Amino acid sequence: MRECFEDIEVGDEQSFGSRDVTREEILEFAERYDPQSFHTDEAAASESLFGGLIASGWHTASMTMRMLVENVFEDSAATGAVGIDELRWPNPVRPGDTLSVHTEVEATEDWNDSLGLVRSRTTTLNQDDEVVLSMVGLSLYERRDAA
Repeated sequence: MRECFEDIEVGDEQSFGSRDVTREEILEFAERYDPQSFHTDEAAASESLFGGLIASGWHTASMTMRMLVENVFEDSAATGAVGIDELRWPNPVRPGDTLSVHTEVEATEDWNDSLGLVRSRTTTLNQDDEVVLSMVGLSLYERRDAA
């Protein structure tokens, strides 16, 4: 049964994912979407404040989104999002890191007759439990009677 708006409660938590990050995918994403030298050039990255190659924050957000889709949204009545609040990248993602995600529902509210809004804090962690991304997603879910 698909998870609908009425099934979601404030305080609901989930942890999931194990996503290995490779040097090749960092370079590929950055060359296409965020070609700053600390994402695309290992020599320049070693001289940067990061001391080595790191993933773009947008790449980190994309990997997080993939894990959210596969573990939260895919079998739910989620219809999309209306935004993200408080997006932060407090620590860089490096080649060889393994990422996982933790979510916690902070609030739910009526949106309209057929949808409800779910405000969830998402935290992406590396293998050392360091936060590499935090955000609050604003997702819409169908109500059971509308689903």
